[in-house]
Amino acid sequence: MISKDLIRGHTDTIILNILHQGDSYGYQVAKRVRELSGGHYDLNEATLYTVFRRLGKNGAVTNYWGDETQGSRRKYYHITAKGEEILQANTAAWRVAKPIIDQLITGQISQED
Repeated sequence: MISKDLIRGHTDTIILNILHQGDSYGYQVAKRVRELSGGHYDLNEATLYTVFRRLGKNGAVTNYWGDETQGSRRKYYHITAKGEEILQANTAAWRVAKPIIDQLITGQISQED
């Protein structure tokens, strides 16, 4: 398993990315995180719903109740235009930060053109 400390600052972006691919409900998002991480990371329920609340407060996501005919109703989450902007900005920031973090951790400067 990957350390939760390594992921902590990126959970908003991870969830926004999953919602960018389509509306989803909590269990499905957690399952997708597990799949995308190859089983190396589990997003616990408390963290997941804390992030949903924060993203909702920031206007990055909205939610609605599904109309399931079997089982209990599910609350679906939808990324908003503001959420798309946040996702784009966070992804760009990650692309800049990733090689710098690699260099700081390894002590080696990359040889990019």
